[in-house]
Amino acid sequence: MKILFVHQNFPGQFPHLAPALADRGHEVLALTDANNQRPSPVRTVRYKEPNRIQTDGVLGRAYSVNAERGLMAARGARALRDDHGFTPDVIIGHSGWGETLFLKEIWPEAKLLIYAELMYRTTGADVGFDAEMSPENLEARLMTVARSAHLIQGIVQADAAIAPTQYQADSFPPELRRKISVIHDGINTQRVRPNPDARLILPNGRELRVGDEVLSFVSRSLEPYRGFHVFMRALPDVLARRPDAQVVLVGGDGVSYGKSPEDGRSWKDVMLEEIGGRLDPERVHFVGRLPYGQYLSLMQLARVHCYLTYPFVLSWSLTEAMSAGAYIVASDTEPVREVIRDGENGRLVPFFDQAALSAAMIRGLEGDPEAERLKRAARQTICDGYDLHLRCLPRQIEWVEGFDPAR
Repeated sequence: MKILFVHQNFPGQFPHLAPALADRGHEVLALTDANNQRPSPVRTVRYKEPNRIQTDGVLGRAYSVNAERGLMAARGARALRDDHGFTPDVIIGHSGWGETLFLKEIWPEAKLLIYAELMYRTTGADVGFDAEMSPENLEARLMTVARSAHLIQGIVQADAAIAPTQYQADSFPPELRRKISVIHDGINTQRVRPNPDARLILPNGRELRVGDEVLSFVSRSLEPYRGFHVFMRALPDVLARRPDAQVVLVGGDGVSYGKSPEDGRSWKDVMLEEIGGRLDPERVHFVGRLPYGQYLSLMQLARVHCYLTYPFVLSWSLTEAMSAGAYIVASDTEPVREVIRDGENGRLVPFFDQAALSAAMIRGLEGDPEAERLKRAARQTICDGYDLHLRCLPRQIEWVEGFDPAR
């Protein structure tokens, strides 16, 4: 087949699927944003960066921005068709930024497959979950409905869709859910595995090793959606009870999801102003975003890994920490319960229960008698259900090749 991937940050969610399809003899091409600097495992072409949208309509702004990106992607697709004679049998794209919106107008006969990451909902998910950070009100619900427009259009146009978890697939309404197959992105369990020799050198020169009393927290950005504020408020008790503990926080200062503080500061600045005087800077280390190898070493050597999230997209960091054999303390929220069962392969605590979170992390740091059993079970969960090469990638390939017109 001729297969076109479309993703502004390619390879994005497709770093393994795209080259695997190419290795199987398919002609694979990727269409991506002109400013995307990420290395690609397959040949790429680029579409022009979308124009900056100027609009006074708050509710329509999200659709306008995503439609503009869709327009640029469609123009790039038209050039592929008209100037280079490329007509794909299958298009695979992420619907989150609008890139797939108009591709059926360029190639109406192609099968359009989308990565359906999440459908925004006005109740029962992230909206209104954390009243302190984002109070639930009519305006927030209306904005959520408006932000869903391009996602609904995207899946309506698609022939089929894929979602990485049951929770994310079930966020879509039933009439759209039937199009979605649940296949995880996959974890390379041979690379992400326990390593008794793991070590990490901190910015201050201190070296951490397996056996040290290390508490880790990882998020793309340090923000409320991933429970950063809850974790920070639990730290003073942990540090007081465990005087040898070292805390390593990985993540950028920006915002990936939700809102920034209204005064323009980062959430890290806000939380340090609130409780910074109760934290020992020699024991609490903000290391920013780490290169993958260093991040993996942290997962392998941490005595306790804490993962918190709103009802939202499940982070790769949790499944990778489990594969690395980490002792997990996580929020008892719906997406987490899909992979963590309290007392079986990790510890779950209510998202907002600061005392319970502190107690669970202290229990792990001081030496939970069940730690080794929980860590082995966490890794086994990933090996059994989320292994990249044995389970997920073969299912992804089978899903795509099921749309081969020659079949």
